[in-house]
Amino acid sequence: MPQISPQEFARLPLRVHDFLAGVPLHDVWAVDLPRSRAGISLDDFLRATSSRLFTPSRVVRALLNTRLFVGRLLGWDREANPARTETFATRLTPSDRAKSLVPAGRREGPFRVVYQLENEQLLELINRTAHAAALSALVETANAYRFYFGIYVQNVSRLTPVYMAVIDPFRRLIVYPSLLRSVRARWDQAFGAV
Repeated sequence: MPQISPQEFARLPLRVHDFLAGVPLHDVWAVDLPRSRAGISLDDFLRATSSRLFTPSRVVRALLNTRLFVGRLLGWDREANPARTETFATRLTPSDRAKSLVPAGRREGPFRVVYQLENEQLLELINRTAHAAALSALVETANAYRFYFGIYVQNVSRLTPVYMAVIDPFRRLIVYPSLLRSVRARWDQAFGAV
């Protein structure tokens, strides 16, 4: 489950590149998925898994619970000042809204949907630590599918870079590899391992 280069990601024909222009791409990951048949979209995958592509392992759940506990104690998870931090959904054009398969603002756990297209979904989280967006995209290749998971982070305060530096080792070494393994397992359940 490799972390991939921003250059590979930038070559993909995704709406997010223009949509989040100016928002730093923190990192992007990919997992290759076997091709059982042609024409599977991200929307098909989301529907087959009841919109739950990720299943956190026990270790990841423990890390997330620790983070949420600390966040509650320190007030990190309260919404950031809306006057200073505008949701990415304000960037949606009428065409984006018409193409989105779900309305902007719908809750997905701690995230809110910005848009969901046939093969691309953008979720957003705004709190006192960061204004983050998580992109999921599914690309069909000649012999397989590739699932991309990109993280964008916009600073909301001086805490943002420090916070990201502290959590990066956990995200990169434990959380994202585990989540991408769960994407592969969900794919195998939904579409059959080859």
